[in-house]
Amino acid sequence: MQQRVPIYRTGIGQDSHRFLPPESSKPCLVAGVIFDGVPGLDSESDGDVVHHAICNAITSLTGRPILGGVARDLCRKDGITDSQVYIERALKFLAPQKIVHVALTIEGKRPLFEEKIDLMRKKLAHVLHLEISQVGISVTSGNGLTDFGCGDGLQCFCIMSTCETPPL
Repeated sequence: MQQRVPIYRTGIGQDSHRFLPPESSKPCLVAGVIFDGVPGLDSESDGDVVHHAICNAITSLTGRPILGGVARDLCRKDGITDSQVYIERALKFLAPQKIVHVALTIEGKRPLFEEKIDLMRKKLAHVLHLEISQVGISVTSGNGLTDFGCGDGLQCFCIMSTCETPPL
């Protein structure tokens, strides 16, 4: 009897953006959550480093250029700057793989994330069609050793695990 052996894969993604000047009216958006009191991130799109790192992890898994291809076209041709839309498009390239876990680390001195971590996890779980327990987020200031730890911007790393059960 032939068995179907699951195939597990891991994708890694990273993204970073500098903060805009304080007088900018662009909101600071991280994992789809707005953080008041902090300028937005310098980017053609909404600058959401978490969403962008997730897109890059999907690129790592599929070989399809999400930010350099799909998102660029959506942004320039259609004026779509919402990074959640980029993720929704990118998820189509994963089939037949299914995401089983996403782990994120955000580096930055500001904003203070602790009070909104659960909301960020909930929003990401919804976008990625996961349970909240399948999304992990950690944050660090990096002890001021990088530009991000000094408060100049934000950086995010993403590790995404997927599983595919091949047909018989």
